[in-house]
Amino acid sequence: MKRRDFIAKGVLGAGAAAVAGGIASGAGWQPSQHPAGSPRDAGSGHVPGGPVVISSANGLEAVGVAMKRIKAGGSALDAVIEGVNRVEEDPDDITVGYGGLPNERGVVELDSSVMDGASGRAGAVGALRGIRTPSKIARLVMEQTDHVLLVGQGALEFAKANGYAEEELLTGKSRKIWLWWRQGLSDSDDWIRPPESEWPPEVREYVRTYGTINCCALDGKGNLSGVTTTSGLFFKIPGRVGDSPIIGAGLYVDNDVGACGSTGRGEEVILNCGSFAVVEQMRRGLSPVEAGLEILGRIAEKAKRLPRLLKADGSPDFNVKFYILDREGRFAGCSLWSGGWFSVHDGHKARSVEAAWLLTRPEEGEEMSR
Repeated sequence: MKRRDFIAKGVLGAGAAAVAGGIASGAGWQPSQHPAGSPRDAGSGHVPGGPVVISSANGLEAVGVAMKRIKAGGSALDAVIEGVNRVEEDPDDITVGYGGLPNERGVVELDSSVMDGASGRAGAVGALRGIRTPSKIARLVMEQTDHVLLVGQGALEFAKANGYAEEELLTGKSRKIWLWWRQGLSDSDDWIRPPESEWPPEVREYVRTYGTINCCALDGKGNLSGVTTTSGLFFKIPGRVGDSPIIGAGLYVDNDVGACGSTGRGEEVILNCGSFAVVEQMRRGLSPVEAGLEILGRIAEKAKRLPRLLKADGSPDFNVKFYILDREGRFAGCSLWSGGWFSVHDGHKARSVEAAWLLTRPEEGEEMSR
């Protein structure tokens, strides 16, 4: 289905239609194309010179912790890692760290990346088992090695060499959800799913998806840093690594330009070098919200290559969100679909803000599968 057909069917909002039209024609997105009241007017703000901290929707506490660290004299890097540690260690968040949902075999595998604008260096870990705070290990990779990415058993051995104890990351809550999923995989095996009346509340609220936290900050010295950390796609094939630990995909920071992190369908972010692409659009002169929507339009356009990634009307059957901050203190949250939120601390208080969007979300009750 052509993008002009999306517009004709009312899939896109008025402002987003202008965005998509520019991208589809190859002309690129020009800010002047946006009428008043369009998605461009949502999801952004400005704290001249900072400090400012932004995060995904699940990072409201994280931005508060990070801002407190910055005001106490900590660097942006110290701040964002300390912020996401709160979520990594929270057993009630089933998408990150301790208590995160496991791979298909019931093993929690964590991914994380950090990037420091002041030094231009980065570190990451992928498919890390048994360590609840992968962001701390990613920082150690950056600071103690000449590498950028360690994965699997090597990442675990590196963490243990640095004094981190291996532990079971499945909680009672995440184990229940995994077992319920495993019991319902097939009617040809020997697993029996209990009747719906016996499902625990954790299962009743569950939909197969992904979850991540990104946090980026501009500190009082004008330095930018970011971190992205996740347990990845629920019940993934063991060893699957998404965009979160990939520098340039799930996270990218350039102290001279800005920072960007992502959540959502990691495969599409990887294929489009999402966070790097957003920062490069800001280098060209676009604002954070303009840059984010530009690259979301690119992702939506390229998704048409695979029918399995599309809904019945031809629109993407997944979501991607970017969290963007530039060196001047301008920030934005941008979502492929409307209805997204992000967290921000402007130096005065932490608050949730609705993200700018490219596509109008599905009708109520309709779920996107990825």
